[in-house]
Amino acid sequence: MTTLPHLSPGPRAVSWLLQVLAAVILLQTLFFKFTGAEESVYIFSTLGMEPVGRIGSGVVELIAAVLLLVPSTVTAGAALAIGLMAGAIVSHLTVLGIEVKGDGGLLFGLAVTVLLSAAIVLVLRRAEIPLVRRYFELAS
Repeated sequence: MTTLPHLSPGPRAVSWLLQVLAAVILLQTLFFKFTGAEESVYIFSTLGMEPVGRIGSGVVELIAAVLLLVPSTVTAGAALAIGLMAGAIVSHLTVLGIEVKGDGGLLFGLAVTVLLSAAIVLVLRRAEIPLVRRYFELAS
């Protein structure tokens, strides 16, 4: 079996910057979810998922953030973050609205930022994705 292609320094730096950005956003929102902040309770009550959805999504976001920061699990963290943020964005577009409780669209913008960051990380590290890794090994 051949070794996986490694990222050159430029793409590696971009990947790490985006991984840290996404993880920091995911981690900073945990405080609001786990402390039952008014906005979080409002969001999950509106979605009919309070408190289980709020705490459950917080736990999964914590897992995604940690996975994004561990080199061997970056692609799993990016994929998980994409799934989480896709759900958040759909919730904003269909039920909550882009602006929630006068936040000027901040939460929506953070969700889009995490989704785009994680998607770029996944593209940059596509040779590390278990399901497609073999195609990159064959091409080497």
